[in-house]
Amino acid sequence: MLEHIILGLLLENEMNGYELKKTIDHTVGIFYSASYGSLYPALKRLADKQLVNVTAIEDSKNKKIYSILPAGKEAFLKWLSQPLQLTKNEHLLKIFFYDYLDEDTRQTRLAEYQFKVANERERLKNVERIVAKELTQLSNPQQYYYRLSVLQYGLHYFEMENSWVEDIMERKNRNNDEQHD
Repeated sequence: MLEHIILGLLLENEMNGYELKKTIDHTVGIFYSASYGSLYPALKRLADKQLVNVTAIEDSKNKKIYSILPAGKEAFLKWLSQPLQLTKNEHLLKIFFYDYLDEDTRQTRLAEYQFKVANERERLKNVERIVAKELTQLSNPQQYYYRLSVLQYGLHYFEMENSWVEDIMERKNRNNDEQHD
């Protein structure tokens, strides 16, 4: 997955590793995270497969600029045109088995997750405000339709996740109240 993300980002601009990491964090970081420890080996694999070109900067120690090669663009577009897949969500798998946990641990973990969801939702709202300002300065904002649709998905997703966690926490509380009556 990371290799495809890198190829897609390099389609837009050549970048060094730091710029790629920063761009990942500020764009697809909504739903995908990459560490430097995974980024640089992925860049090396792409270079070994001759999908990206690596240019060492003479005036900088260990600084390299990566650019996509025609074979990289072809590989990226081949991957991109494949049918969409449903992904697995580990948090759903864990919650499926939450009946095995004691009530305090369940409620604590759900509240922690809800807090993370709220933080991500707020982060996306901030991104949305920034993007809205930037779009007013572009001559062709429609060109970014699908990117913006992913931002909207993220907002809707975290709103749904928050409602869902609230719902399962309340149901469990109602069930406990009913058992004590």
